[in-house]
Amino acid sequence: MDITIHTTVLPHDDPDASLAFYRDALGFEVRGDVGQGRTRWITVGPVGQPGTSILLAPPGADPGITEAERRTIAEMMAKGTYGWILLATPDLDETFEKVQAADVEVVQEPTEQPYGVRDCAFRDPAGNLVRIQELRTP
Repeated sequence: MDITIHTTVLPHDDPDASLAFYRDALGFEVRGDVGQGRTRWITVGPVGQPGTSILLAPPGADPGITEAERRTIAEMMAKGTYGWILLATPDLDETFEKVQAADVEVVQEPTEQPYGVRDCAFRDPAGNLVRIQELRTP
């Protein structure tokens, strides 16, 4: 079987702020931007990796979500407990400096974890946790 990860979804509540974070702070390219106002679906991805994308989506736009679920999602996003993603880079220190320079919320500076990875963490404008781990050669 040959399966790849094509797209993952993270919620946003401010498309312009999310676009600035993923495009300007992380350096991702914009692959799609449809809709308008707060009801925009923005697809971004790492340059040189056209087969892997993140869809930044308005969480309450799904017609199958109840009003109570919308409230729960909004509460979890406000606390930063709704969405997260793990990214990787060969140079964690350089990446950390570039992202931090974009005046974003730093959750954790580069740290050697007891479980064998070195990583850092940020919050995107919607409260999603963005962890970046250092790639290591075995």
